[in-house]
Amino acid sequence: MNKADFGSYFKKIGTSSFRVIFWDDEIEDYGTGESKFSITFKKEPSIFFAKEEDAAKLTDDYSEEVLDIEGNLDDICSAFGLNCEESNLKSIKRQILVSLAQLSIKIRKERQKKEVQSHYDLGNDFFSLWLDDTMTYSCAYFKDPNMTLHDAQIEKINHTLRKLNLKKDERLLDIGSGWGQLIVKAAQEYGVKSMGITLSEEQFRGTKELIKRLGLEDRVEVRLMNYLDLDENELQFDKIVSVGMLEHVGKENLEKFFEKVSKLLVSAGLCLVHTINVPENSEGDSFGVWLKKYIFPGGYLPALRELIWILPKYDFHLMHLESLRMNYAVTLDRWYENYSLHSKEVEERFGRQFERRWGFYLKGCAVAFRTSGLDVHQLLFSKGLNNDMPLTFDYIYK
Repeated sequence: MNKADFGSYFKKIGTSSFRVIFWDDEIEDYGTGESKFSITFKKEPSIFFAKEEDAAKLTDDYSEEVLDIEGNLDDICSAFGLNCEESNLKSIKRQILVSLAQLSIKIRKERQKKEVQSHYDLGNDFFSLWLDDTMTYSCAYFKDPNMTLHDAQIEKINHTLRKLNLKKDERLLDIGSGWGQLIVKAAQEYGVKSMGITLSEEQFRGTKELIKRLGLEDRVEVRLMNYLDLDENELQFDKIVSVGMLEHVGKENLEKFFEKVSKLLVSAGLCLVHTINVPENSEGDSFGVWLKKYIFPGGYLPALRELIWILPKYDFHLMHLESLRMNYAVTLDRWYENYSLHSKEVEERFGRQFERRWGFYLKGCAVAFRTSGLDVHQLLFSKGLNNDMPLTFDYIYK
């Protein structure tokens, strides 16, 4: 199939604006207005859109790096009419769209895995230089400002678990479980059966070792996988927690995160999401752009209002909201102090530029939490109505 045939085909199937970059670098825009997604042929493809099975070969071409897709999956589906109930699309066209959608999902997952690993797989030995010995890489909870970082991180885990009102033998899922302290403590102190998932191979390995060392293999499990790949037909959870992971899903995937939580959570089940939030209309500030470029590629910090507006769509009912802004400022102070003590080791391993960037990241974030309106919130919500919770939240703070 030559390039002209491809062009003719794309003119027929598109109902929205998109861009196609051909294997000879020629660029064609289809539809009117700004392109919402792009399809790039890195080589001349092997497929010919003549029969249904040819469309399925798109996935092979992607894996062989012939084809790439950039853009929002919802825009792709909308453009090609996948969600139209009264569609006159031929089966081949629908099959091609399904293949494109599958490719877009695959690209999204692989990109997220690469972005997460670029940060968290710098090495357990690197993070152990400046985190406390629980290896907890999220905001601590300082009931007393003079608490050690270790004690404040343990208190944060306790604070989080108390909010979930855990009961013996309940099933707990931790999306983005880090080095496993929360899922281990939940099993030890509340008698739940807990599962953690992570995209970081270093965190997965460290958590496996922790579970084995404590002899908790019968109650605690960790999986190296994307949360979107959890099978809700196989797995259902009474409680779900996610601490510091939402920042990595991307703006276009926020609703997909909550949709997946809804599918995995039992009726009246509880979920707690712990995430950093930016002030309204702050996207694009210079420090945020720098962080995304050098520290958290692919990261997106939502405004609190974005999250609040999403909850009702999945019948989630907000029960408790708490800001831990100053707790995170103090946490970052402690991390920076520890990091500074080991700056020479970091420089010797990663180089001077890396050492300075990470020092600036830790110190800069501490300043941002104190001065810019950057915040971190814990949102506790139920799927449907939960009438079995205590009438007040005293149980959290005792």
